[in-house]
Amino acid sequence: MPKDVETRYLTSIVELREDDKGKKKLGGYALKFNRYSQNLGGFVEQIAPGALTKTLADAGDVLARYQHEDNYLLGRTSAGTLRLEVDDVGLQYEVDLPNTSYARDLEELAARQDVRHSSFAFRVMPDGEEWGFTEQGFPLRTLTEIQLVDVAPVVQPAYLDTTSGLRHLAEARQLDFDSVRAAAESGQLADVLRGEQPTPEPEAPGETHVPLKVQRLKGEWSIRRPIL
Repeated sequence: MPKDVETRYLTSIVELREDDKGKKKLGGYALKFNRYSQNLGGFVEQIAPGALTKTLADAGDVLARYQHEDNYLLGRTSAGTLRLEVDDVGLQYEVDLPNTSYARDLEELAARQDVRHSSFAFRVMPDGEEWGFTEQGFPLRTLTEIQLVDVAPVVQPAYLDTTSGLRHLAEARQLDFDSVRAAAESGQLADVLRGEQPTPEPEAPGETHVPLKVQRLKGEWSIRRPIL
């Protein structure tokens, strides 16, 4: 994926369908509006209704790819083999499965619910995000305009690289990117959003500073120091 493309996933079940001619289709929700994401490493995220309105109206070509892989193309909007529909809940997709070996494998895996999640890749458009806080005061990124790149049934949700989002924040606030990333990793991104300087963690006498690392544990993120 290009560096400016981000991916997110949804845990709702991928559905295997069949039309009256026996043709197999795969679909479900690729994204839902106004739903907080899991902790993305210092902030959570939501997609505003209307975030896709302009980009979908521009009739750009959107792909459906198994696991986001170019070699596993399933369909595309320009060919009519991928259909997208926005409703009050979010974005639904339906793709006609091609007669290829990997698509037949995917059909079997989806029928057994071994493949059960959907993912989508996107770019944030200029001025297409807002930063604020949740009701509990946790940093919140709201996506207000995004360009959809692809939708993808996936076996396992991938590691979520949020570098692009933090880079956008640093550019918008005219801040050093490494400082913003360090604040997110240390749980102090709220201070950055309030215009405050993050408070350095005190070190014990003689202690060598070790950078903080973000680790994902059972679907959540935690801040830990590496073991030396």
